[in-house]
Amino acid sequence: MLRIQEDINKVEELLQEGKLEEAKKFLNQNPTRAAHIIDHLPFPLMGAAFRLLSKNNALEVFEELEPEDQTQIVNSLGLEEASQMFSKIPPDDQVQLLDEVPAKVAKKLLSGLEKDELQVAMSLLGYPRGSAGRLMTPNYLSLKKEMKVSEALVKIRKKGLTTETIYYCYVTDNERHLEGVVSLRNLVVSETDEKVGNLMDPEVIAVNTHEKQEVVARLLGELDFLAIPVVDHEKRLVGIITVDDAMDVLEREETITTYSSVGVTLAEQEGMRSLRLIEGPLYHSLKVRLPFLAITLIAGMIAGRLIGAFEETLEAVVALAFFIPVIMDMGGNVGTQSSTIFARALALGQIKINSFLQYLLRESLVGLTLGALVGLGGGFFAFVWQQSAAIGWVVGLSLCFTVLLASILGFLIPRLVLAMGFDQAAGSVPIITSIKDMSGILIYFLLANIFLGII
Repeated sequence: MLRIQEDINKVEELLQEGKLEEAKKFLNQNPTRAAHIIDHLPFPLMGAAFRLLSKNNALEVFEELEPEDQTQIVNSLGLEEASQMFSKIPPDDQVQLLDEVPAKVAKKLLSGLEKDELQVAMSLLGYPRGSAGRLMTPNYLSLKKEMKVSEALVKIRKKGLTTETIYYCYVTDNERHLEGVVSLRNLVVSETDEKVGNLMDPEVIAVNTHEKQEVVARLLGELDFLAIPVVDHEKRLVGIITVDDAMDVLEREETITTYSSVGVTLAEQEGMRSLRLIEGPLYHSLKVRLPFLAITLIAGMIAGRLIGAFEETLEAVVALAFFIPVIMDMGGNVGTQSSTIFARALALGQIKINSFLQYLLRESLVGLTLGALVGLGGGFFAFVWQQSAAIGWVVGLSLCFTVLLASILGFLIPRLVLAMGFDQAAGSVPIITSIKDMSGILIYFLLANIFLGII
């Protein structure tokens, strides 16, 4: 993972410095690696990197990219280049891309197809979005029952390069009704004059064109097949869905399920918020960020007032002032750590919101452990420095409670901000800092008064 990140950084740096020949040589070494690199480049650099690929590598890389990234590439290419690329990818990938690009671009891409290619693409587009018909590919191998094995193998050699898979061959009648399936293995090991009908399995599992893609993908995973046939309402074979396309569907479904569990389409919402903050008008950034900074400013004033309220305590034991920055900074660091961990885990789908309490309890345990260790170290240092066991206890316990509280706030505040519909990226840390500063000061001086016998 570290290596691929280094490769991404290297290509990005080469492109920004205008070292195109170096970037071209590096990207063309391995198409799979190039696809991963381009997939993680900033949008403005995607098209530039893609243009550096050789013609052979370009098509292979394009097929490996996600539809939204393919859209960026199409937008960066001229119409003629985009149309040529579009006409060479499989029909099922064409349909996925057409679903992503604007209608005007889709129309131009379709206009570049040959008549038979256009007919195939339009037939797939005729099925509802999210259906098996949109996901399937019409590039499959079909045989007839009366065929001999030798004839079947000749057909496989002739058409195998243009199909998605050759490991399963589907047996149909003259009207394309699905009758069975035979594996390439059975054909290869059988006598050449054996009839395909004698080798096929008539108990073939198929799905309807209007079945939901998620249902088909799960079924394919349960069956552990490489592909599954798709039939229309008259049981005619119209395409197949391969396992790689099915896995893409399951990944998308898992992401959507994770984000939807928050109660909103979080991926889309957070994406739009992020885009507006980095590319939107100045007043929008001010509107989002300034209120939370105002909260921090007010909280800082309150924290200062709290310190003033314990003026007598500070006058009695001046050494207490030395440790105020340590208490406040340590709480701030831990709170920022926890909120960052929460945000990243939520974005990656590793936190399920409906089980949030168990994650909060675990983070509390982590905070307590960290607090005990930090408190032990800080308290011992304070004891050695000031030669006072009481000050050691005050600093140690204050660090322990402050770190524990900061850990809890680091998970709890982003969750509450998110639930209220605010931007947690802009609001979480200022609120955590405000609460932590006031509570940390309060804890510190209350413990000081108790252990030092000032009250």
